[in-house]
Amino acid sequence: MIECIFTVDYEIYGNGEGSLKELVYEPAEKLLTVFREWKARFVPFVEVAELEMIEAEGRDSTIDLVKHQIQEFYRDGFEIGLHLHPQWYKAQYENGRWLLDYSEYNLCTLREQRIAQILDRSIAYLRGLIGVPDFTPLSFRAGNWLFHPAETLAEVLASKGIKIDSSVFKGGVRHSHNLDYRPALKNGCFWRFQRNASMPDSGGSLIEVPIYAKMVPFWKMLSSKRVALERDNLVAAPSSCHRLNRLFDYLRLSHPLKLDFCRMSGDELIAMVDEVVEEDKKSPASYRPLVAIGHTKELVDFDAINFFLSYLKQKEIEVSTFEEVYPKCICD
Repeated sequence: MIECIFTVDYEIYGNGEGSLKELVYEPAEKLLTVFREWKARFVPFVEVAELEMIEAEGRDSTIDLVKHQIQEFYRDGFEIGLHLHPQWYKAQYENGRWLLDYSEYNLCTLREQRIAQILDRSIAYLRGLIGVPDFTPLSFRAGNWLFHPAETLAEVLASKGIKIDSSVFKGGVRHSHNLDYRPALKNGCFWRFQRNASMPDSGGSLIEVPIYAKMVPFWKMLSSKRVALERDNLVAAPSSCHRLNRLFDYLRLSHPLKLDFCRMSGDELIAMVDEVVEEDKKSPASYRPLVAIGHTKELVDFDAINFFLSYLKQKEIEVSTFEEVYPKCICD
């Protein structure tokens, strides 16, 4: 059985550049229109640290529209996931630009007390935003997909009531942060974990439902659409060292191709899921939640998204949320 979970990282660029109107609010409104037409829902992974700091400093007048949009998501039954780039919480705004604290770039490497402070603050902001005092997000995605070393963060997330992570993409490598998700290539479509997000642990406190990815030859990563979007992200990288390390990450014969509905064409999305459909025919009893990823700042090709949603409907593949997926994962 296959289900597809559309997730969108709701954020501006990683160095603090860009407007909420152009990179968050307007593209999310267009995506919302598409999904309403298909009577489907996606999971917005709201990057609350940047929103709180932008609001506190009064640096972007679109913040009120963004807050209203998130409230509308929640009111209309869209699951709100928690997404965090912790470098925002000690950020300063000087000379027309944000100066982020990159010493806190990887939430996993911080002290347990600091991790708890950041999570408490972010969840409190979400609760105030949507007006639900006891709201707790079910799902989490780490900034820049950094969920290593996992143990302390996994424990703190679980203690706050979060049950699902979706940061891992099988085969992923980030040399800048000693991140290596290649061991996850031998895993199934979801698993429990504790010490290492790539390593299944039946006693783990969290369930990993990874961003769906497959290993492909490096040349398949060189589509004009993908290269253009990656170039924009490299320009917005926090430092030249970070850019060099990202280029180093690509120096492999094969790469993980994520199921990315912003960076892939409709035909590419369909070809990728067609392979899973063939696997499902051979073992239909297996449960296969497929997490697709997008970013508001990269939402430009809505025709491809419509095309992909049409294909899913034709194949009778449900478009789900983590709230719908979770009971099936714990019962499998």
